[in-house]
Amino acid sequence: MRKYVLAIILFLAVVPIWSVTKRALLVGISDYPVHNNVGDASWGNIHGANDVKMIGNTLKSQGFKVTSLTNADATASKIRKALRKLQSEVMPEDIVYLHFSCHGQPFEDMNDDEEDGWDEAIVPYDAYMVYKKGVYEGANHIIDDELHTYFNNLRKAVGTNGFVCVVIDACHAGNSYMGEEDEEDESFCRGTKKAFSPNAKDFHPRINANGHFKIPKKSGYADIIIMEACRSYQSNYEIKPTNTYYGPLSYYVNDVLSKLPLKHDLGWVKEVESLMKNDKRLTRQNMVYESSIE
Repeated sequence: MRKYVLAIILFLAVVPIWSVTKRALLVGISDYPVHNNVGDASWGNIHGANDVKMIGNTLKSQGFKVTSLTNADATASKIRKALRKLQSEVMPEDIVYLHFSCHGQPFEDMNDDEEDGWDEAIVPYDAYMVYKKGVYEGANHIIDDELHTYFNNLRKAVGTNGFVCVVIDACHAGNSYMGEEDEEDESFCRGTKKAFSPNAKDFHPRINANGHFKIPKKSGYADIIIMEACRSYQSNYEIKPTNTYYGPLSYYVNDVLSKLPLKHDLGWVKEVESLMKNDKRLTRQNMVYESSIE
């Protein structure tokens, strides 16, 4: 009997109270609705849902519990609800992966916390392109201030030994166009140079060619990596590596993670950056990453 008791004690001593869980929330929009009540300023369709399907399969193979929101399920309220739910579910030491494949748009800074006067926003399914008083005033845009609050809440929830990774395959400038380099092909851009502005301001981006930004470490908070498909003044153009369109950052993140595990370091991130840099289709954009990891 004493042998069994000793064995149980030893087992409990080496097995943690909870096991590390890998969780992913993926948001991807391909088909945006038409908003006739604001004229023809509706979002063009892209292929964000393709990214979610692709990366979801890869993450599941790595043991992630994956939640996906695509197209009409990727409304602002459902995205916010899913982020809050994720915050309530994660445990210390968990690994969290967030992915956003959708349109992006400059959004007039309303609280004076941006030097250039512009926030960056992702565009959920039910966000309009233009401001129209009494019709749409921006409530369904999710700006970077709000996203960073969710990111920090997750960092705190998973704690020092956890890890948070964010991929944003959208842009904040540019416009959809018919391919300049190949008239036979159509290029899809995930954003617009037209800013969302209650005061009808024009967007004049600040040029910052830095591709790497340091996120301060915080005591009790997990490390975080945020990867973005282009600089804030650039456009993010989809690529068609086979017969399917994908966001370029999503495609190369998936390419790397199909061979390497998602790890708490910058090695695989730099591999993604190198692949994007060497893709001749992407000469008009540069991947950016922000990280609390050296």
